[in-house]
Amino acid sequence: MSDLRDPGQRRQRADARRSIAAVLGASVTLLGRHPDASMEEIARAAGVSRQTIYAHYPSRDALLRAVTQHVTAEVAREVADFGFDGGSAVDALGRWADGSWALLERYPVLLTSAMLAATNEDELKRHEPIIGGLLDLIERGRRRREFDRTMPTTWYIAAIIGLGHAAGQEVTAGRMTPTEAGTAFRESVLRVCRAAL
Repeated sequence: MSDLRDPGQRRQRADARRSIAAVLGASVTLLGRHPDASMEEIARAAGVSRQTIYAHYPSRDALLRAVTQHVTAEVAREVADFGFDGGSAVDALGRWADGSWALLERYPVLLTSAMLAATNEDELKRHEPIIGGLLDLIERGRRRREFDRTMPTTWYIAAIIGLGHAAGQEVTAGRMTPTEAGTAFRESVLRVCRAAL
């Protein structure tokens, strides 16, 4: 009701939402290229003042946590559309690897030291959105004997996460193109599960 009586307050809230969106967008882009970017550099890229950033995020850590939550929500929405159900587990795992790599290409900030510093959660918890459905997929492949059953499923997931980081680091270091790294990631994921290629 107060929004209807006070258009100035509504305008302030809309401005705050626009500022937050601009800061998060600029942070995702800039930190993906320069993980050590300062708050001032992020403010400049967002087209806001440094004070505006600090009004919403009292510290760099608070901003990094917000960026992590923002990107995590985006990733979770997209991973849900990968299509794990039906067909062979090998094909579904290939789709998961391709889709995951596409997300890492779109959000390179996920592979930077800035994001690693943003959370102190363990690897599996931190990667929950990107491995959504993967645990069930690997279990299904193991039940159908499409995947190796020697190691615990959590070991395969940890290995797949490590492969994603390795592929990202190869691109960052300039030793592989994103396409080469994506192909290597897919093939390595299938091999680590001992799926037939």
